[in-house]
Amino acid sequence: MSYRTTKPSVRIAALALASLALAACDGGGGGARTSVHAVGSSTVYPFAKLVAENFARSNTESRSPLIESTGTGNGINLFCSGVGPNTPDMANASRRMKESEFDACAANGVTEIVELQVGLDGIAFASRQGGIMLNLSPETVYKALAAKPFGKDQTAKTWKDVDPALPAEPILVYGPPSTSGTRDALKELVLEVGCNTDPAMKALKDSDENQYKQVCTEVRNDGGYVDQGEQDNLIVQKIVGNPKAVGIFGFSYLEGNLDKVQGLPMNGVDPTYDNITSFAYPGARAMYVYVKKAHMRAIPGLGAFLGEWAKSWDKDGPLAKIGMVAMPADAMAANAAKVTELPLLTKADLAAK
Repeated sequence: MSYRTTKPSVRIAALALASLALAACDGGGGGARTSVHAVGSSTVYPFAKLVAENFARSNTESRSPLIESTGTGNGINLFCSGVGPNTPDMANASRRMKESEFDACAANGVTEIVELQVGLDGIAFASRQGGIMLNLSPETVYKALAAKPFGKDQTAKTWKDVDPALPAEPILVYGPPSTSGTRDALKELVLEVGCNTDPAMKALKDSDENQYKQVCTEVRNDGGYVDQGEQDNLIVQKIVGNPKAVGIFGFSYLEGNLDKVQGLPMNGVDPTYDNITSFAYPGARAMYVYVKKAHMRAIPGLGAFLGEWAKSWDKDGPLAKIGMVAMPADAMAANAAKVTELPLLTKADLAAK
């Protein structure tokens, strides 16, 4: 329901009902919901799951949080659907919330959002150990995967068709779906960068942004790029089974499967922990969790669960051990402060990114 088209009296009544529903949860005694519920990114999922498991061990009086892998876009849509015990408390995201999503939240009464950056990740390009080796660049990836590279029909069949230095092997890339934050990051960090190597594309962005987005970020659907859904482990399985295939997934999945897969360099830079921390690797990105402040008091354990995140994201902490890249020290301190101060995210914050 959009409050933009709802009468003020109805809007107030709806918010009052949501407040009453939340109040019913408070204290955990016979309420509608007594555990934290988080949805979102498949990339953030294994990290959130580990934090939830450690939280449950440290807080035996609380129920273990429910963590669902829905994809970043779907997760934020669920998060923004309203307030109350039938809506998620948190959204995990492998890219930052969009201004349009912030507006959708506000339209549905989700007006107090706290944003935490929890770590760094990278969009890793990989192949099977001993499989195809490609020294990629944003431009070659764009030429290989775009539906209409630089506005022209996609004709490339092999990697050599897009770069003479690459092998004459068929282009076959398994990657994330349109609802995934990894796909959004692929568009922003790689495809658009490659597209913008043509000055005409930069000019198109100024004259027709919708057309620019279509030309620069729409991926081919002729079999060169295969959408594997929100299951990054399935992409790993696909490339392990085909030595000529390339996969795109979060760095943590690369690091967790180095016995089976190898990272492919981008601009000559390998996808490694240090190269992501320094942002030397072109696919480096931040990961986030979003929290409804209205749920903080009503949902038992939500505040303590955020505290568990802050205890876990150190360079030598449990999340680093399963592939998360720790934030720089200043970012870590700033986000640890947010756990206790709970500052509200504003649209201006998102616009300033």
